[in-house]
Amino acid sequence: MRRYLALLSILLLPIGAYADPGKTSFTAPEPPGPYCPTTAEQLKEVTSYRANQPIVGTHFFYWYDIGSKAHFVDYDGTDALTDHPADSKGYSYKSIAWWKRELLDVMAAKIDFILPVYWGCPGAYDSWSFAGLPPLVKAWEELVQEGKQPPRVGLFYDTSTLRHNQRRWHVDLSTDAGKQWFYTTIRDFFSLIPPKMWAAIEGRPIVVLYGPGFAAKQDPALFPLVRKNFQRDFATDIFLVKNVGWQGDADRICSWGGALGLKAYSVTSLGPGYDHSAVPNRKPLVVDREGGAFYEQQWKQFLAYTLKRRAKIALVETWNELHEGTDVCDSKEFGRQYIQLTAKYANMFHDNVVLPRTGPFANARQVEWNGGRSDETLGISMKTDGDGLTLPCTIEGAKCRRTKQSEHGGKHVYFDLDDRFMFDEEAATLVVEIEYFDRGFSAFVFQYDSVDPKASSHEGAFTPLRQTVTCGDTGRWKTAKLIVRGGRFANRCNGADFRLAVTGGDMAIRRVTAIRE
Repeated sequence: MRRYLALLSILLLPIGAYADPGKTSFTAPEPPGPYCPTTAEQLKEVTSYRANQPIVGTHFFYWYDIGSKAHFVDYDGTDALTDHPADSKGYSYKSIAWWKRELLDVMAAKIDFILPVYWGCPGAYDSWSFAGLPPLVKAWEELVQEGKQPPRVGLFYDTSTLRHNQRRWHVDLSTDAGKQWFYTTIRDFFSLIPPKMWAAIEGRPIVVLYGPGFAAKQDPALFPLVRKNFQRDFATDIFLVKNVGWQGDADRICSWGGALGLKAYSVTSLGPGYDHSAVPNRKPLVVDREGGAFYEQQWKQFLAYTLKRRAKIALVETWNELHEGTDVCDSKEFGRQYIQLTAKYANMFHDNVVLPRTGPFANARQVEWNGGRSDETLGISMKTDGDGLTLPCTIEGAKCRRTKQSEHGGKHVYFDLDDRFMFDEEAATLVVEIEYFDRGFSAFVFQYDSVDPKASSHEGAFTPLRQTVTCGDTGRWKTAKLIVRGGRFANRCNGADFRLAVTGGDMAIRRVTAIRE
């Protein structure tokens, strides 16, 4: 997510008459919109999705204003965008015509609902986060009057505001004041959105949370309070989707970062690629779109999941985050290519299509990764980015890879089984043999993508084997033979199927073999 321009705009906003909440107390202002409290009569207008209905949403950024150049031009006068709107005329959250144009394109992409990326701050009701919502409502209502069915509206709560907000308060969600702040932010959004527009599942509007890291603290008591207060003010509960890392129970789990590769939790995120080269003071990071092939591959992988375990909510990340180049909207760079691709695969998802697995490893019993044959595809690949950095080396004449500390902390080695060999299994058993050099580290633990959603905080994606392999410091090559039961292997370990968590130094590996039992 792009931060600095939004933060700058927040800090430049006037505080106004509303007093800072401080760290120990908070009094909620009156809601800015007319739909709080919601009446029972208004709730009758809610058209809900079923819990088992495949639906597609997208993160919708509405902080752009071509008139003032907000989010079009950087503070130094340079171009703020990596990708650019196909037509920037009238491109503004203030414009009803702009909202209508975008909603029509969302419809063309066969996307069911949008998630406005909301930077709400209680009491700061002159900001774009609030000013942009009444034009959205008006545009939506005009489309309905024209006989159209515009996408419904949920909430993406960009929790960056828990640290960066007009009140300059680092919100502590373990306190009553912080919890009330958090709830009031949600309340304010829905006070401006009529229930007839809600993206709701069984009568409950969808609320998706960004990560918890911007809060000073957080505890599991937050979500029950939010639900209780929402029921008081809106006569129904919310359908809560939390990002990985939040404490407390939610209806579903998701993970930000789908634009870099499929994040397949109970709400799945995917996207077309990533490029934040226009953003100042960031390290280069590009996930190449490959002419659309990258996006198609994410969809194909998702559609290969079995219906029993495939998420019923898919989030396209994003509709129009033009700074980070994750957009699928109509753009100068790509035209309507990604609108058309989204429509193609969204239709398949809506129709419960499951794509078959075909290829050279579809009927294989054994696959391997070999450090000496890394240029060949043998059925297992090593992923060497993020917190899984490794370096090539040679030990006693054997070509291998050695772990390297990453900036993310920890030392991991990630391996991905070819999807045609094993993917989204019911409860597979694998024998995994790992050939490693027995010196230079303390131990490693094998963690894998399991079918048991309770086996880890990531819905089973990093389930550890109870067996720990310790280093004997023999200075010889050794083989650890591990029995892995209940495997799902759906690429949910940061895009891989299993990893080795290494402690106490660096570990060298020359071969990994996986045998289906």
